[in-house]
Amino acid sequence: MTYAVTGLPLDDFRPLFALSDEALAARGVIRKTADYSPGYPCRITLQDAQPGESVLLLNHESHSAPTPYRSAYAIFVREAADATLQVQDGLPPVLKGRPIALRIFNDQGMLIGADLSRDAPLDAAIRNAFENPATAYIHAHNAAHGCFVARIDRA
Repeated sequence: MTYAVTGLPLDDFRPLFALSDEALAARGVIRKTADYSPGYPCRITLQDAQPGESVLLLNHESHSAPTPYRSAYAIFVREAADATLQVQDGLPPVLKGRPIALRIFNDQGMLIGADLSRDAPLDAAIRNAFENPATAYIHAHNAAHGCFVARIDRA
């Protein structure tokens, strides 16, 4: 079973990059400077910001389905992001080296399963989830902080 891990669309966030700190704050967004890596995983490029890089911390609705599983939480995006990353049949940098929770949804946006894994077993868990014909898509979340990382679809 093949799959694709896709970052969030750059165009959804690009307008924020030119705003002042005050204008961002009025929208509930905070500009920060990464001071270590890993630790500031960009949801557009699916890689961690490097120390000294500017990132935006904002609330993002990752699951807008009209179900009890609708979800929004804090995410980081790198202001240097220049393209949305999509990785086929493999794990992007932000899914490596940290525990990841998989939330498995059907086509109605209802949770039908979950898994917790990291690195090579994570790839196997994704493939296993898509063996279920009821699986429509998967959301990957950082297990410790709970924040959305990326959407995973059948390829």
